[in-house]
Amino acid sequence: MMEWTVGSDQGAAGHSKVAITLRVMSRWTTSAVMVLCATGSASVFVHLWNCLTVNTKTLAEPVAHGRRFAWLSLCLCVLSGSSSFLSAAEPSQSAELIVLVGAPGAPDYEPLFRKWAEQWDTAAKQAHASCTIIGLDENSKVDRTRLEEVLKATDKDGSRELWLVLIGHGTFDRRVAKFNLRGPDVSTDDLKEWLKSIERPTVVIDTSAASAPFLTQLAGLNRVIVSATKSGSEQNFARFGGFLAEALVDPSSDLDKDEQVSLWEAFLAGSRRTAAWYKDEGRLQTEHALLDDNGDGQGTRADAFDGLDPVKVAADQAKLDGSRAHQRHLVPSAAESKLPLEIRRQRDALELQILELRGKKATLPEDVYYQQLETLLIELTRLSRAPVSPAKPAAAVAP
Repeated sequence: MMEWTVGSDQGAAGHSKVAITLRVMSRWTTSAVMVLCATGSASVFVHLWNCLTVNTKTLAEPVAHGRRFAWLSLCLCVLSGSSSFLSAAEPSQSAELIVLVGAPGAPDYEPLFRKWAEQWDTAAKQAHASCTIIGLDENSKVDRTRLEEVLKATDKDGSRELWLVLIGHGTFDRRVAKFNLRGPDVSTDDLKEWLKSIERPTVVIDTSAASAPFLTQLAGLNRVIVSATKSGSEQNFARFGGFLAEALVDPSSDLDKDEQVSLWEAFLAGSRRTAAWYKDEGRLQTEHALLDDNGDGQGTRADAFDGLDPVKVAADQAKLDGSRAHQRHLVPSAAESKLPLEIRRQRDALELQILELRGKKATLPEDVYYQQLETLLIELTRLSRAPVSPAKPAAAVAP
């Protein structure tokens, strides 16, 4: 058995000294270190932290899950050195972002919606992603038609992520939910039809009131859907969209300290900032955002998690969401952006398998658990050493 110990003083934050001891089963230590040396994957560190036998009795509170990950990363990075495929790979394709801005309704909402759209546009520029904004400029075509044409023209498959963000007002009449536009509105049925042929990774974020039916109807395989409300009956103006846009590029939202903010981390931060706003204003909270990434259409609220750690059990034996959304980064770190899309896709699949295995740890014999974990780690090592053709730069999408 091997031991690694990391100590750190957190005087500025008022925390006492942190000491973490990792005890690793010797028969698979070599495989783990090989993977860490080869991949340099921050998310692998997170999974290993949860999979290893860890003595945290001396871990001072309140140290967040992300900070515990930081100490583990520091310790293992010293052993790991640089990544084999990071040094050789050219930057991968960035995401394709489509921002649909709805009708403001009242004059006060127009500058607010414009600000939120510009925040997404700034994030896209930072990530070198293409960005198409519909609804702010004057155009001879109605906005609904423009959105339909853009979605029909976009690539239907591949690994490049498609992000669709809806900023505005929404309605629900107990039968159909709609997003309000200048001219004809967009319904859940419309988006369901326009997105059905798109098989590449897709993110849909509806920041409007009464947006939960969009999550229910659009949830599916290879999709992450976010709604600003937990039901169609939450019909007051939703402020979640602004807090989400802020959190996406705010380093303080990076809970696992991997130098990038995932959609899941932004969702958690945005949801908590929304709740804090209502509390500070002395108002009853009338919106509760949901995120679905497992395709069951039920969604998960941020209050089911403390940091990145689940603290609630989903109803009806449903699985909590978040693991796939945690692999979506509109603005990736420098290290992440160097990964070819195919390598990233395969790595993400292996990490999901590690997470699934972690969930079964209590029900598996110890030897079986570590044997299966070792198999996954060795596969990550092989993946890191496979020859990969560099990805071609993303082409810009015209408005």
